[in-house]
This record gives sequence, C-alpha cells and structure tokens, in this order.
Amino acid sequence: MDYIVQKQDSIIVIEERKKQVKNSIVEQFISIRKAKHLTQEDIARRTGIARSNIARIESGKYVPTIEVLTKLAIALDMNLEIQFTEK
Repeated sequence: MDYIVQKQDSIIVIEERKKQVKNSIVEQFISIRKAKHLTQEDIARRTGIARSNIARIESGKYVPTIEVLTKLAIALDMNLEIQFTEK
C-alpha cells in the first residue's frame, strides 16, 4: 500500500520511492561485490551476517537497516553515504 503525502499540490508516493531507493542500494551493493570478486560467503564472513541473509538482501526479500548497510559497506572497503538531494 502506498502512503501519499500531499503538500503544495505535490504528491509524493512514499512507498514507490522507498522501493526505488532500496533497489538502487541493493543493485550498487551487488555490482560492487561482484566487481571486487567477492562471494556472498565472503561478505558473510566479513560482516558476521549469515550468508542466507545476504542472499535475502540481494533478492529484495529483506530491507537492510542502516546498521546492516554500514556492515556491508565496511565489508566492501567502502564508505556508506546517505544524503538528501534537491529534486
């Protein structure tokens, strides 16, 4: 179900945007993991997160928290940045 917030004639479909952001982050993670030739098992060992949960994240069945995203970034030797940008 989409939640709609209306302000100054702008309609923001929050759930749809949330899906887009989640998918973008997961796609980035998978792309970087593969580019660094790391397996899901490698990431699991580096993070302490079960490999099955890494698979659930990659398949979109689990939405990772900020804490989990931070662990994934560290495992990839990357920084995690979350920011607001102008439309």
